[in-house]
Amino acid sequence: MKVETTKLPGVVILEPVIHRDPRGFFVETYQARTFSEHGLPRRFVQDNHSQSVRGTLRGLHAQLKQPQGKLIRVIEGTIFDVAVDIRVGSPSFGQWVGIELSGSNFRQLYVPPGFAHGFCVVSDHADVSYKLTDYYLPGDEIAVAWDDPDLAIQWPITTPLLSHKDANALRLRDVLSRLPKYKYIV
Repeated sequence: MKVETTKLPGVVILEPVIHRDPRGFFVETYQARTFSEHGLPRRFVQDNHSQSVRGTLRGLHAQLKQPQGKLIRVIEGTIFDVAVDIRVGSPSFGQWVGIELSGSNFRQLYVPPGFAHGFCVVSDHADVSYKLTDYYLPGDEIAVAWDDPDLAIQWPITTPLLSHKDANALRLRDVLSRLPKYKYIV
């Protein structure tokens, strides 16, 4: 598996080896030893699967008291996946990275705890699977506005289908007091 760093420390792109033959393909999407060798979590406690139609935008979401690392992959379709550093005091606070994930490119994105995550669907539909490093805690989630001008995310869509929560999400500057603090490593 190829592991590629991004401009945001801890956010990495994973490209598994794809074994193709006339029958189809085989791909290993997760292996604890490989993850450990690259400083990624070996333990995931929950798997989620969502299906969305073209134009759907989910996010930007983060958990606060019980932050989750997320390993995202697309089973079918194509999404534009985004991670935003929301750790107050981080050198990369408010910066984002975006990557196209699809059922045909097999790429995955690891988003560590302390980052907001969101994606939009650019194909007719998309099935998205993600592994989580901690359990979902109801009431612990915040939503940051997908179109926050301070973040200036370059989404490939302009009029997304949004949930009520996402349509009413606040700007990052309006939730600063609730955000996680950056922990300096000495």
